[in-house]
This record gives sequence, structure tokens and C-alpha cells, in this order.
Amino acid sequence: MEENKLGYEKISKLLLSLAIPSIVAQLVNVLYNMVDRIYIGQMSDGTLAMAALSITLPIVTAITAFTQLIGVGGAPLCAIKMGEQNKDGAEKIMTNSYVMLSLCGFLLTVSILIFKRPLLFLFGATEETISYADAYLSIYIMGTILVQLTLGMNAYINTQGFAKKGMMTVLIGAVLNIILDPVFIFVLHMGVSGAALATIISQGVSALWVLKFLFGRQSVLKIRREYFKLDPKICLPIMSLGVSPFIMYLTDSLLQISFNNQLLVYGGTMAIATISILTSLWQFIFLPLSGLCQGAQPILSYNYGAQNYERVRSTFKLVFTLCVLFSMFSGVTMMLFPGIFVGVFTSDADTLAFASWALRIYLFGTIIFGAQMACQQSFMALGQAKVSLLMAVNRKVILLIPLLYLLPYLLTGNPICASLSVSIAPFVNSGSGVFAVFLAEPVSDMISAAVTSIMFVRFYRKKLI
Repeated sequence: MEENKLGYEKISKLLLSLAIPSIVAQLVNVLYNMVDRIYIGQMSDGTLAMAALSITLPIVTAITAFTQLIGVGGAPLCAIKMGEQNKDGAEKIMTNSYVMLSLCGFLLTVSILIFKRPLLFLFGATEETISYADAYLSIYIMGTILVQLTLGMNAYINTQGFAKKGMMTVLIGAVLNIILDPVFIFVLHMGVSGAALATIISQGVSALWVLKFLFGRQSVLKIRREYFKLDPKICLPIMSLGVSPFIMYLTDSLLQISFNNQLLVYGGTMAIATISILTSLWQFIFLPLSGLCQGAQPILSYNYGAQNYERVRSTFKLVFTLCVLFSMFSGVTMMLFPGIFVGVFTSDADTLAFASWALRIYLFGTIIFGAQMACQQSFMALGQAKVSLLMAVNRKVILLIPLLYLLPYLLTGNPICASLSVSIAPFVNSGSGVFAVFLAEPVSDMISAAVTSIMFVRFYRKKLI
């Protein structure tokens, strides 16, 4: 195998060439994920429909979690094999991931169809919102395999250094979704069902693009039929490394359930609709950061496998700086002008005022969240599965989810919290309780960023110097 540019090209230039397409892809992915909510929020019953989407989000996120377990879990291992000049090993990893994703998508489709309505009620559905949530999920779930293959196998395009091809995967689906959404929702009067149908058609086209590339001549590594038989010696390491992003997304699902249930208690339908808006805006920060880290992942993984630690150190320092600056700038901008960003999702004056108030609380932790992302994703790129898993669990399971229940218990009725939430009091059961629910997010973000940074400094000094 000839020398790979990941091992010798100037790092800033290389990171730029890999990260910009990844960031563009993630920004397009933000739009991809948001476009349903943007159009649905403009419906006459948009607040109810937005609340319903928030209720289905834990299931959609769980599907993504399994994609991360296999696709993102295998991509760093694949890059490390490439760094070791082991092309056969890299292709075995990629092909086993393809088979695992296909099987996983089928099993998830069947399971969710069987338990759909009980799950929706468990996740915060009411008699007002269940019909909307059921209509959306019934169609969306039929495209599970397509979602799995698109997101999971696209990681193997990026890890080979074909960042522009990876960007096109997302761009094709996003543009198609933007075109189809208004047609199905408004022209054909399909409402939330139309939004779901537009999404799975778009994902189907993206899946075909990914598979055409990985089976074709352009790809350095190819999906090979002789490796279709699953090998436990390959599958288990993939899932071992993929456990960290899997836990991150699965706990996202649990987190969304916790937010929905707590906001239903202290707020109501408008509060649940608001968390759907806040989650969407959060993706404007999280996904570009993820794109930057994905651009760095092949460089970190390849050079770590080649034991070129100087390039690993230089790449991490650059990624860390960029992540912190972007997170701080984007978070502060949204907090200063919340009405502009929230207004994209709703034209209802009450929902606009409510969500603008909540956004300033919810995003406060973004001033240092970039440190969490840079260190967390670098642990994964360097094959440190156990530490990466611990950091994934820390932010959401150890900190955020308990705080969602503890802070409202401690702060409901608190005079200071009540005074800070007086503007939303007419819309909720307890203004101070809703304030406490949203406050849990920045508190956990700031603590976890500090802990993850300290852990990475210890690893850096021990393994990379």
C-alpha cells in the first residue's frame, strides 16, 4: 500500500481539507434534521405537532445510537489498520460493519413496530399528541435500514479521506428532503406523515449513493462478499469501541424522555414543544463540532497507528482550539439573539417568547462545551474505548439525568427561580420548576467539560509525550 497523505501532509492543510467537507456535511445534516420541524412548526396546529415530534425523538435517537455503535465504532479501527498498511484487515472491518448494520436495521424495525404506541405514551405522549406522534413514527420507522446504512457506512467514506464524497451523502439527502417536505406536508396535505415520508425517501437516495461508492472502483477499501460472514474477532472490537458513541446517543434518548416527562409535570404541551426547538438549535453547535472532530479522526487514528505521536499532538491542539472557539462564539450569539433563532421554528407568539427565555438558560454551558467534544472525540479516535465510554456516561447518566430530577425538587418554589421565570408563569404549572429543568443542562455541560479535559491531559502526558 502506498504512503497515505494522512502521514505526511501539513496538518493544518490536511485538517482543513478533511474538516471543511465534514463540517459542511454536518451543517447540512443540521438542516436535514431541522427541516421537518421548521415546516411542521408553521402548521396551524404547529405547537401540538412540534410536541409530538419531541415525543418521537427518543426513538429516532435510539436508531442513530445503534448506527454509531457499528459504523462510527468501526471507522477508527479501519483507519488504524490502514495506518498499519493492513488493507485486508481494514476491508474486513468495513464489510462486517455493513452486514451488522443491515441486520440491526431489520431487527429495530420489527421491534419498534410491535411496541410503538406503548413507547410513545411512556415517552410523554398525551391524548392531545398521540395521533401526531403515531402518524410520524409509523412511516419513519419503515426507513430504519436506510438510516442505518447511510449514517453508518458514510463513516467509512470519511475515514478513507474522501471527505467531499461523505459530504455529498448528506447534501443529497438534505436537498431532497427540503424539496419534498413542503410538497408532502402542505401541497398533498399529509401533515406530519408527509414529513416522515420525505425523510425516508431522502435517506433511501443517500443510502444508494453510499453503497454505490463503497462497492465501486473509486473507494480505496471495498465491501467484499467474501467477508460477509460475521467474524466475532472483528465484530466485538467494533462494538467495544462503538460503545462510547452508542452510549452517548442512547443516553440522549433517555435524556429526551426525562426532559419530556419533567416538562410535562412542571410545564405542559408548550414546554415539550419548546424542548424540541432547543434541541434543534443545540444541533447547530453540536453537529459542526462533530464534523470538525470527524475531519480530525482519520489524522489522529492513522498517525496513532503509525506511532507518529508528534502529528497526533499537533492535530489535537489545533482541533481543541477550534472546538472551544466555535462553541463559545455560536452559543453566545444564540443567547444574545434568541428570538431570531427560535423564530425559524414557530410563528406562535407565546411559544416564541417561551422558547426565547428557555434558550438563554439551556445554552449557557456552551461557553466551554467545545473542550468536552474535542477531548471526548479524540479519546475515541485514539482507540481508548474505556475512557471514552466513561466520559460519555459521565455527562448524561451521572450528571444531567439525575440533575433533571434533583434540581426541580430543590428549586421549585424558590423565590429567586420564581422571579427569573415570571415571564413564562402564565403558560406552565410551575415557573421555578421549569427553570430548574432547563438549568440542569448547563450545569452538567460545564462540570463534564472540566472532568473530560482533566482526563485527556493525563492521557496526553502519559501516552503522547
